[in-house]
Amino acid sequence: MVKNMKGIAGRVTRGLPVGARLECIDNTGAKEVQIIMTPKLKGTHRRLPKAGVGDLVIISVKKGVADMRRQLLKAVIVRQRRPFRRSDGTMVQFEDNAAVIVTDTGETKGTMIKGPVALEAAERYPKIAANSSIIV
Repeated sequence: MVKNMKGIAGRVTRGLPVGARLECIDNTGAKEVQIIMTPKLKGTHRRLPKAGVGDLVIISVKKGVADMRRQLLKAVIVRQRRPFRRSDGTMVQFEDNAAVIVTDTGETKGTMIKGPVALEAAERYPKIAANSSIIV
């Protein structure tokens, strides 16, 4: 997978359980995606696995272009509604939940990202930072 994976400073509260629907904010043709699995997450018995900003998840495309629908892909969560704490003590909360579809190596499939991207996701994935217009 991705070699030099950086940890996230602060406490990112994971606010998106398996089954959550997100907006896809890149230009791959997917509009709405659903979280299927969160790999490399050590969870608790009988508790839904959750993902937060900067986490890699496996998603299923629910709405979008016909050839993109019903595919299982990897994505990185770049925004979440649930507030989380940064290492400097500030609380961050976005208006919606959003993800960007990536390849197995961590590079974005699309060439453009619409809207703001959380700093935690941009630090962890430099290709997402390069394609995004706003980093918050």
